[in-house]
Parts: sequence; C-alpha cells; structure tokens
Amino acid sequence: MSWMRKALLSVFHYPVKWLVRAHTIPANVETELAIDKSKPIIYLLPTNSVTDQLALRMASNQLGLPSPTASLELAGRSYPASLFLRKTQPLFNRHASDTDIESIFTDLIHLHRDNPELDVQVVPVFVSWGRAPGKGKPDIGDLITDRAAPSWLRKLFIVMFLGRDNFISLSKAVSASSMSLQHGSDKLLAHKLARVASTHFHRKFQSMTGPTLLERQELYNAVLGSDSVKRAMSEEARAKKIAPEETRKSALGYVDEIAADYREGLIRFGDRLLTRIWNKIYNGISVGHSERIRELARNGHEIIYVPCHRSHMDYLLLTYVIYHEGMVTPHIAAGINLNFWPVGKIFRRGGAFFLRRSFAGNKLYTAVFREYLELLFNKGYSVKYYPEGGRSRTGRLIPPKTGMLAMTMQALVKGVNRPVSIVPVYIGYENVMEVKSYLKELKGNSKKKESTWQVFSAIRKLKNYGHGYVNFGEPIHLNSFLEKSVPNWRETLPSDPEKKPTWLTPTVNDLANKVMLGINRAAAMNGMALTSLCLLSSKTKTMSVAELSHALGDYLAMFRQAPYSKDATVPNMDAEDMLNATLKLNRFEISDDGYGRLVSPQEASAVYLTYYRNNIIHLFALPGVIMAKVFAHNCAPKTAVFQLVAALYPLLQRELFIYMTQDQALAYTDHLIKVMVDQGMLKQEGDMLLPPPANDKSFHSAWLLSRCMQETFQRYVVVLTIIEKERVISRNQLEKVSRNVAERLSTLYGMSSPEFYDKNVLSSFISALRENHWLDSTSDGSLKYSEESAALRKDVMALVWPEIIQHLENVELHQ
Repeated sequence: MSWMRKALLSVFHYPVKWLVRAHTIPANVETELAIDKSKPIIYLLPTNSVTDQLALRMASNQLGLPSPTASLELAGRSYPASLFLRKTQPLFNRHASDTDIESIFTDLIHLHRDNPELDVQVVPVFVSWGRAPGKGKPDIGDLITDRAAPSWLRKLFIVMFLGRDNFISLSKAVSASSMSLQHGSDKLLAHKLARVASTHFHRKFQSMTGPTLLERQELYNAVLGSDSVKRAMSEEARAKKIAPEETRKSALGYVDEIAADYREGLIRFGDRLLTRIWNKIYNGISVGHSERIRELARNGHEIIYVPCHRSHMDYLLLTYVIYHEGMVTPHIAAGINLNFWPVGKIFRRGGAFFLRRSFAGNKLYTAVFREYLELLFNKGYSVKYYPEGGRSRTGRLIPPKTGMLAMTMQALVKGVNRPVSIVPVYIGYENVMEVKSYLKELKGNSKKKESTWQVFSAIRKLKNYGHGYVNFGEPIHLNSFLEKSVPNWRETLPSDPEKKPTWLTPTVNDLANKVMLGINRAAAMNGMALTSLCLLSSKTKTMSVAELSHALGDYLAMFRQAPYSKDATVPNMDAEDMLNATLKLNRFEISDDGYGRLVSPQEASAVYLTYYRNNIIHLFALPGVIMAKVFAHNCAPKTAVFQLVAALYPLLQRELFIYMTQDQALAYTDHLIKVMVDQGMLKQEGDMLLPPPANDKSFHSAWLLSRCMQETFQRYVVVLTIIEKERVISRNQLEKVSRNVAERLSTLYGMSSPEFYDKNVLSSFISALRENHWLDSTSDGSLKYSEESAALRKDVMALVWPEIIQHLENVELHQ
C-alpha cells in the first residue's frame, strides 16, 4: 500500500467513523456464505474508494473478519487485502478507468499453481450509499445519488448525506485454489474472474436499487398505448356512446388512482423512523431464510412476495425487513380503503399501488390495472400482494382470493422478460394491535373505515409488542410451475387475447393453494402463541408457572427433534426464558396462591388468545390427533392411530393448509410417536400406545396436547350429526344449521374460539367432506348421509367430550 493511501485512510478514519453507520448483509457470513475465517481473505470491491474501504473495515471488525486495509503475506510475498475493479471517476471526466486487477489475479492464480497448499478466498463486497434507483431525467438530487465509481467530490456529498444508509453486502467467496485448477491459462482465468465480478456487481446494484424509475408521461404512454387498454377504451366508447377523448380521460384517471409514485428519499426517512418505532414496541425482529431472496435476485429473477396478512403493520414490517436484507423494496398492492389523506399519499410514495375491492363490470379499469401490473413485472420491479385479500380476523390463514395470482399468471403467459418467482412469506407477532377490533367484527359489528385519527390513535397505543417474525418460504418458480402443470400451454392459447385459456382457472387455483401451504410451512413458533395454546387447552385456562414452563419445554423439544418442516422456525431459547419474556408482555393475569405463581388470561380476554394460538395450530394438528386418540381410550394400538390420521388428515389439511401429502403425514406421525415416546409424553408396550402415568412430569404436557384440537373435533361432529339426523340436506341449509348449533354450543360450554362457528371454516370443512367422498350427493346437488360419513362420525365422536355428545344427541334442529 502506498504512503498516500495510508495517509488518506488515516485522515478519513474519524470522519467516516462519525458519519457512517454500516449495515452488514448478511449478518452471519459463515453460515450463509461459507466464508472460512481461518483461511486468508482478499476483498474484491467494484471501486477504488477510501471511504468504501473504511466502511468495510468497520463491518469486518464487527464480523470478526480480517481488516481490508492490512497486507496479506502469501508464500513469502505481500498482497493487498483489498482489490478493486475500477478507479474512481476523475473530477472532469465521466468514465472511470480500470485497475490492474487482471494482472494481480493472474499472479495470484499462478501462485496457487506453484503452492497447492494455499487457498485464498476472494470475497466480493458491494458497498452502497443510499438505495436510489435511476431516473429518466437528471436533477440536483443526483449529486448525492450513489453511482458506480463517483468522483471524490461527489463521494464527499454522498458520505455526508447518506452515511447513515451505508450497506456492506458480502457475497460467497471464490476459492483462488479452485480457480487455479480450472482449464485455461492464468491470464485467461484472471480475465474471466474480472468479467464475472463486473457482472456480479451490476446485478447486486440492481437488486438493491431496482430499475430506473418511470417518468409519469412514460407510464401513461405505456399503459394507455397497450393493445388491451386501447380495445377496452374503444368498447367503452361504443357501449356508452361517448367520445374517445372521454374514455381516454377515464383511463388516465384510473392510472392516477392506481399507480405508485415511488420516492427513495421517503424510504430512507421511513427506515429511520421505523427503526425508532420497532425499538420502542418490539423486543426484536427475527428473520428466517432471507438468503433465498438474495439468491433469486442474484440469478436475475422477478420476485413477487406473497405474505399472510395479520395486521396493517405487515405493510411496514415486511418492507422494512426486505430493505435491511439488502433488497430493493417492493411495490405493494394495497386496498383502496387505505388511500385516504394524508396516509394514502405517503403509502403511494413508499411504493404502494391501490386496487379496488371488486373489478366486476368495469372492463376498462380491469385492463388498466392488469397492464400496470404487467408493466411493473416487465420493468423489473419486485411486487408484494396479499393472497388472502384482507387481514385474518381469526389468526388462521383465509382461503385465498386468486385475482392477483391470475393476473400474474396471465402476464407470464404474455411474456415477462425474465424468470418469475413467487415467495410465500409467513409473518407472525406476539401482539397484534387490531385483535380486539377483529373480535368485534366477528361478533357482527361493522368494520371501521380507516381514517387519519385511527392511524394516530394506533400509533399512540404502540408499546410492548414483544417479538416480530418474518420467514421467507420456499420460492415457487412460476415458469417451472406452469410447464409442469400445463406442459402444452403454448399450443392451447386462444387466438383472441381477451379470452382466458381453459386451463387458467384450475392452474391458478392450484398455485394459490401451493402459496398458502408455503406460507404455513414457514411458520414461526413463539412464546405468546405457545403460551396461549397451553392455557386454552387447560380445563380452567389457568396453569402454574412450573406446569406451563414444563409444557413449553416439552413442545420446544418435540419440534426440535421432529420439525414440522425445514422452513418452520423454533425459538432458540429455553422454556423458562421464553415464558418470562412472554409474561413481561403484560397480556396475562399473574397471581400467587401461596404455593406458587399462577398464570391465566386477563379478565374476559381468553378469546383474544385464540388469535395467537391459531397462528400455529396447524403445527399441533397431528400431535393433537395422536394424543386425543390415546387419551380417549386410555390406550390405543399404533395401527389405530395411523388409521385415524389417514381418515382425518385430508380434512385437517384443507382447513389448516398443512403442506404434507397423505404419505408424508403418516411418516411424520410415526416420527412424532417415536419422539413422544423418547420424551416420556407417550408410553409404548408392544404395539400399544398409552398416556404417561398421572404422576409423571410429562403427563400434563401430553394431556394438554390431547385437548388442543378439541374444538376442531367438536365442529366436525356438529356437521356430521346434522347430516345423520337430516339424512338429506342442501349445502346452504347444512351451513346455516351447523352454524346455529355451533354458536349455541359455544354459549353453553364457553368455547373461546370465534372461528368455532365461523361460516368460512364450516364451509371449508363441508367442501373437504365432499371432495374426499365422505358425503354422497343427490341429483339436485343436496348432500346426504352415507355409511362413510357415519363411520367418520363414530371415529370423531370418540375424541369429543361426553357432555358435547349428549347435547348433540338431544338438540332440536328445527325450531
């Protein structure tokens, strides 16, 4: 290193330290990037920048990596710890010249050929300042916009204004030893390495900043100039007998109503504001499998995020997480109900585009919206939309609405320039601010219209919300999905572009189901959800701290040894610490009866706990069935457990969006049984499974498991009993009577779950009964009793509490 370089590093050390806050991506370089800290490392940066190197030094120090400003001794020779592709841009010249990096690479590869024991890791590092995308027209703001190899003067402004938005993105190391073993001359391999590095940095820049922003006029021209919108305008003018100028004016109004107006400055401001808010209300945000989205971006995919929808907080939390994972923030599909002053304008500038709840009957609006969505895809913008269509009021996933997925599929069929991947995202909270309003809506109250006062009122109440969880599920590569689902889809496209191909609807339905399975597959277990499940399964909804802690410990151990899926996450803490953190949320009543502390729901709030339990109830479905069978008979042959799981699983899978096939579910059941026996939650004598003795420490954990699915079984018995009594009944009547009976049971026996008599849940169960041939149908479509439904009823009744059975046997169905 030259004396001048050393001097500059010394001079700018403290200014950079004061001005810059480096965010490192990813946080765990050893796990995600397989960087070996015991081997020598050379950092490869795109630009020979002193401030970039100093920012990297700050990050490497935090990560425990070697300093990028030091020298590296290799086989008796000294090499710099940092290499650069380009020099900085001269002050009065637009083009930055290349460095002598190819000659250094050539020398390095030759050194490894002569010294096979060496293995230097070349780690590409992209240093970004701010995340501003390019614009069609330059302006004064470009002075502080980070671009490749800026001049020293421009870099001065960039560091001053964007130092707090500095991101150090490290990539997988390239082994110099492996490069030296490849076929070709040292010079050719060095040239190849430099060329690949240049392409890599370009893609990294694109993934962090996104494509060039659309100017408004360009947006109008692209949407209104498309064939589909032109046809829709002509049809509207002809149908309504109005001038073409009027329809064009309507279409322009639709574009303005829909389109986002993305401003990177607002994103940076929002990042700082949200960091303060998260630090105030959350104990932390856990992110799982973020390497998946970085891999997609690295491979040039169009990314579409499809998360579950628990809260209005989802809009902010997921965008915040994506930003901090080094990805460009997506354009977000938001309901038109959120487009109110002043929030609507803020959301729009944060990347939100708005859609109406229904497109029915408005062909011009449909054409404009579809064309806008296709434009986003083709321009390379990532997009986020919620397949459920609205926030879940019960904590369970809502059956998906397929409109946005259908438009995505249609855009793919028309031709998107790059591969498209859908990423299911699980979002979970230990506290959801809307839970109380959800319960009121489920009881029949009308939904409150969003307003400015409602927003400020919610912000004022934000505090002590525990932990937030964001897990990125297994990406669905849409191109591959379509090829597998409809191998000959190109040959079956109708000649009229306005007509849907016959395979579109069933294919989109399959895709929607796969998305929902992917979301639940990536579930995040947390203390609030587990504690709620335990208390609601307890007969009195009250447990001692010792009992609760032991049960939590048993369940954590069970899912660590028998994971629900490779995508689901379990807290990395012991049960006692998790329970203490959960009780600090002040959502439970804690008392002391002289023998120890007791935990119960706060007064009249047990129903709120069902929301958090329902977030993870699908994880406990199979363990719950196993235990319910064993406890119902005080013992059960293992074969009988498998038979019950085989009968109930298709119904549970449909209702709870469980990802496993029937065979996988049975294999998982076998694994769970082995783990439960090893833990002591089950006893096994030959082929017989027995509950643990009542004086065993794990008895209470097993007993709670046997009760956790009780309300589901009771709902099943309600429907099956009505069918048996009526013999033949229309579907609408079956849903209506089932709901009335379930609501009465809820009142009589204190059911806490609002979904116990929810119309959507009952409808889903009845559909599953038909699809799995548990019910017969008459010629007019009515449902009728069958021997199969009677056998299923008998199996499920054995799991249900006797008092419920007694009431159902005597209930009068006709008033």
